[in-house]
Amino acid sequence: MSVNYEQILEALWETIYMTGAAFGFSLLIGFPLGILLVVTRKGHLLENEAVSKMLNIVINIFRSVPFIILMVAIIPLTRLIVGTSIGTAAAIVPLVFYAGPYIARLIENSLLEVDKGVIEAAQAMGASPMQIIFRFLIPEALSSLVLALTIAVVGLIGASAMAGAIGGGGLGDLAITYGYQRFDTLVMFITVAILVVLVQGVQSLGNVLSRTVRRS
Repeated sequence: MSVNYEQILEALWETIYMTGAAFGFSLLIGFPLGILLVVTRKGHLLENEAVSKMLNIVINIFRSVPFIILMVAIIPLTRLIVGTSIGTAAAIVPLVFYAGPYIARLIENSLLEVDKGVIEAAQAMGASPMQIIFRFLIPEALSSLVLALTIAVVGLIGASAMAGAIGGGGLGDLAITYGYQRFDTLVMFITVAILVVLVQGVQSLGNVLSRTVRRS
């Protein structure tokens, strides 16, 4: 094997760092967007057809671009933000642009699962739109939201591996540099195995948290 275990651990840390940072920034963007997608719909709390249509168009545009193309397309913006287009910090930028709209759709779907009767009951009690959103809508959808965000993290792990194609670092970069370009099958196998374990761990944790929230 042409790579040592220290390099593998470093690549694992880079993947965790990229995924965690990108998820945090994406959540800051996607969560409010997801709420807006729901409450500005026709017949909902803050109905606004213009805002709803604009949000849907913008989110659909970003979601229609494959991640590998998005990474290349926003290289100038990545350089402007972090000063480089190579490395883990640079990979976070396209990951955020990729995951933000994706999370928004996941949040939207989870919130739409909430029974309209809950909202109507809150309105009957005189709750304001903000109170309904944060005291009724989100708590009622919490279990589904946890599963939705788990899916987002899993998607980010896969996307972070693709970031290795343009020198983004992490396990994807290790697999391409050593496993593919140097025909090291063992390195390829190890990186794939680690990614599988990561995904399984995240999904299992998400399932447990979802069940815990549901019981409470």
